[in-house]
Amino acid sequence: MKRLIFVLVLVALAAIAGVVARSHSRGETGKLVSQNVGDTQQVIRESYELAPGATVELSGLNGSVTIETSDSKTAQIVIERTASSQEELDRRRIKIDATANSLRIRGEKHGSGFWSRFFGSDASEKVNLKLPRQIWLITKGVNGGVTVGELDGSVEVAGVNGKVQIASVAGMASFKGVNGNIFVGLKKLGQDGITLSGVNGNIELQLPAGANADLEARGMNGRVISELPNVTVDTSKHGNYSARIGNGGNTITAKGINGNIRLTGVAVSGPVDAGVSKE
Repeated sequence: MKRLIFVLVLVALAAIAGVVARSHSRGETGKLVSQNVGDTQQVIRESYELAPGATVELSGLNGSVTIETSDSKTAQIVIERTASSQEELDRRRIKIDATANSLRIRGEKHGSGFWSRFFGSDASEKVNLKLPRQIWLITKGVNGGVTVGELDGSVEVAGVNGKVQIASVAGMASFKGVNGNIFVGLKKLGQDGITLSGVNGNIELQLPAGANADLEARGMNGRVISELPNVTVDTSKHGNYSARIGNGGNTITAKGINGNIRLTGVAVSGPVDAGVSKE
């Protein structure tokens, strides 16, 4: 009898191992769900072709976002999700909608009980993307840091709880409701300019050589600091600053900033953690 029970246990363990192994192999091309000690994981892998100038929108994500850019037309998506249980993982879902002209990745609540929806823990996401440079990037409602490579387009960042680092932007740039430091490199200042509002952190704007712009900052709890030789900063009124960069031109506007704004040149300093500090 004991021998029979032992054999049955071995058969059951072998069956479970086979299920886990099959699940992992399917995850190489689509989704992977694996049970670890104390948590549940899911990996989403997708790829899409995007036309130049396509809109890429990320929203409702509970975790960090890292974006590498290149001259490729292919968008590659890898999202690692982690939760303490399958139920917690299912409470939220990641939805991906893609066409040639747009890619939208968003996290959203999924059907669950009243108490778990409002009081239960959410799964966390780690988003890694490889995208074309020629896109319009929109991120909103991200509970984590956002790191982006070079963009030959515009960027809109709103409702981010973490630091934001963007290697370079060639079009309009807007940052609103960011709880963290910001570093953004500017290839050029377009006619739509740069807007910053409701930022709780230090900001570094890395300007191209020979840039011409006007900066207006209102309601600042911090200072405007320039490391550029061709900038005059007016500090005549407490909390309000204006600066003429070069001969003046397209506008950089800032309001409600709890931190410093530092103007630097290309290759003068690195990300905001190294180049900007509260003073």
